[in-house]
Amino acid sequence: MKKYTNISDIKNFSEAIQEAIQLKKNPLEFSALGKHKTLGLLFFNSSLRTRLSTQKAALNLGMNPIVMNVSGDAWGIEFEDGSIMNGNTAEHIKEAAAVISQYCDIIAVRAFPTLTDKVKDESEHILKSFTKYATVPIVNMESATAHPLQGFTDAITITEHKKVSKPKVVLSWAPHVKALPHAVANSFAQAMQNMDVDFVITHPKDYDLNPEIVGNTPIIYNQEEALKNADFVYTKNWSSYNNYGKVLKTDSDWMITKEKLGNAKFMHCLPVRRNVVVEDAVLDSENSLVIRQANNRTYAAQWVLKNILEDL
Repeated sequence: MKKYTNISDIKNFSEAIQEAIQLKKNPLEFSALGKHKTLGLLFFNSSLRTRLSTQKAALNLGMNPIVMNVSGDAWGIEFEDGSIMNGNTAEHIKEAAAVISQYCDIIAVRAFPTLTDKVKDESEHILKSFTKYATVPIVNMESATAHPLQGFTDAITITEHKKVSKPKVVLSWAPHVKALPHAVANSFAQAMQNMDVDFVITHPKDYDLNPEIVGNTPIIYNQEEALKNADFVYTKNWSSYNNYGKVLKTDSDWMITKEKLGNAKFMHCLPVRRNVVVEDAVLDSENSLVIRQANNRTYAAQWVLKNILEDL
């Protein structure tokens, strides 16, 4: 594997899931693979699970992780070619990526969207600039439009906990107090499209995701209808795509409740706002997979790093 910036970088998805599950059983089996190798973790935005799980994955492989909060600790980075740098940016990505590549064998980047400029966000200018100017492999720890480490994690979790060969999986929008990105929902949809599941998406009208990502996945605008007979309910908020970055609905009637969930397993990437996105009775129940899901973040990242290391 030369990089991991999107779910599509995994060529055999079902095989990758099984290999990650095996890594989980013996996480230190390949602890010599990353000896004398350095992973640079660059955070333009906040993180808890992504930072800690990716760092732990690197340590499990014997790597030395270096963590930098770019927005607070580094010089302001300019990403536009041909720019006259007489403003707040002091360093161009051309030099920054080249220099970091001399210190690190793999670079992992986390950078959220603006949610104001759809064209700029969909161009993935930060992630693609690192891919263009770095001389080492790039890992996406969440970008403007994708969170492939989370999507892979979710696929592992569903595989581990499914009771039937082809479970019904529902991605449900839920309310939130802020405008949130589409990245998690996008990568979850792409992951499910690579699995043998009965996958549907439910959300209020005007909250459609990018149609190029949704593809032929059924959309149901009635949440309770969509949730009928579900085996897994993955809940996530996202802002409007057509009215880009806007919050069009704030009332609580799309919150996940125990009554709505029924016997399904509940999933969420975390952090989650209790009693806004989902009620306590769901999160604190045996049907909640959120903690086990978070644990799998390590092994998803470890599989990715292992496969990149083997190609260095």
